[in-house]
Amino acid sequence: MEKYKIIKEVGSGTFGSVYGALNNQTGEIVAIKKLKKKYSSWEECLNLREVKSLRKLNHHPNIIKLKEIIQEYDILYFVFEYMECNLYQMMAEKGKIFSESQVKNWCFQIFQGLSYMHQSGYFHRDLKPENLLVSKDYKFIKIADLGLAREINSNPPYTEYVSTRWYRAPEILLRSENYGSAVDMWAMGAIIFELLTLRPLFPGLSEADQIYRICSVIGNPTESNWAEGIKLAGKINYLFPEVAGIGDLSILIPRASAEAIDLIKSLCSWNPNNRPTASEVLGHPFFRSCYYIPPSLRMKTPPPPPLSAGTITVPLGFHGVHAERKLEMKKLYDEEIRNLKEPIKNFAPFFANNHIGRVPPGFDLAENLGNLTII
Repeated sequence: MEKYKIIKEVGSGTFGSVYGALNNQTGEIVAIKKLKKKYSSWEECLNLREVKSLRKLNHHPNIIKLKEIIQEYDILYFVFEYMECNLYQMMAEKGKIFSESQVKNWCFQIFQGLSYMHQSGYFHRDLKPENLLVSKDYKFIKIADLGLAREINSNPPYTEYVSTRWYRAPEILLRSENYGSAVDMWAMGAIIFELLTLRPLFPGLSEADQIYRICSVIGNPTESNWAEGIKLAGKINYLFPEVAGIGDLSILIPRASAEAIDLIKSLCSWNPNNRPTASEVLGHPFFRSCYYIPPSLRMKTPPPPPLSAGTITVPLGFHGVHAERKLEMKKLYDEEIRNLKEPIKNFAPFFANNHIGRVPPGFDLAENLGNLTII
């Protein structure tokens, strides 16, 4: 830790504190997370769920980059790239409604990160505005705090106490021990609503009140739309309140587009199986003006080398901060773009007709490839 100078504390939580710090060797500003729990061995550190998930997901521009893991005595530090604020702070400071185009840009980035995360075998379990970090110019956003992330193929039972209550999916509220990435999609529905209104969609004061507020908006679940939920409620002797939903979500967000309302409704469905996946959401009409490159045409990132004891630096890829590494990767990137341009011309009909890749008439995909979002 000698090469870092702590500037200020920027946040704290159950598992540790986060500090803004200066790298004395490079002059770079970083974020350092100091864990509260003590760790006696390096092997114990490497087996942490957060370390495993961050290391595997460290190659996407919309997931926070882990730069170093440092163990000093029994104290463990994570060194991350620095982001100026989170969505919650931005909403609190802004004090006025964001444009739908702004919300669309941020959420498209989040869903790209979630799509990568879910396809890599993980789900977050604690999505909320505080865990979505924003750049200084408010243009770029990254998913952070993977301390509760789980592998999709890991064996249940899972703990029911995950995610902040307002963004907690109903299957978790009803104590399901077997849930998956659909809990992240529910949370995103609530987050999109909050970005469009600056008000939480389901601000429950307790778990029981949380379910009541959900029912007050979307109505009660039924045997036909979520039989499993009825069974879960029966197991814990819970009776759903006799309230009617509002029916039309546009009553709560009258200025939102029909596409935005449709997306929120689909994400906040009682039945997890009825919620779209992150990859499916990228093709939703709400994101019609956004551009997305399918996995088959993306550049491949080489797997990271094995970790060794002591202080380690995680490979940063094209989006890293070391100047020499960026220059090297930029050269490789430019070469890949040149190699891709010619064959990509043959994919124009696919992009024009596929709901995942929306290309306006006359758009030259080959010539504009370098300007598109590559995930």
